[in-house]
Amino acid sequence: MKRLVAAITVALLIAVSPARAQSAAPFDGDLQRLAEILGALHYLRTLCGSNEGQKWREQMEALVDAEVPAGERRQRMVASFNRGYRGFQQTYRSCTPAADIAIRRYLDEGARIARDITARYAN
Repeated sequence: MKRLVAAITVALLIAVSPARAQSAAPFDGDLQRLAEILGALHYLRTLCGSNEGQKWREQMEALVDAEVPAGERRQRMVASFNRGYRGFQQTYRSCTPAADIAIRRYLDEGARIARDITARYAN
């Protein structure tokens, strides 16, 4: 978990140009996947008793604040977060071993995406 939070924090340091905020960025697909992972983690970590409060929603808000997407870009990021949340909400009503596995996989994948974005696009 700490790896993902640290990787997202570093990814948030990517310089955002005003022009990019209005148009598609080359890493939009990765950002949408990361948003979906954050939504899934927001649901699953709460379900499994992590007592983290709004941590994953706050990470999503920080990502949106750093990226400053407008219009459709913003809508896609928010929709991805909601899809991640709702997808697991429809499937899991209690914490199971499968939910724990999903959490670990999403933490690893999210950290990898955040590191890759940072490595490729940070100034």
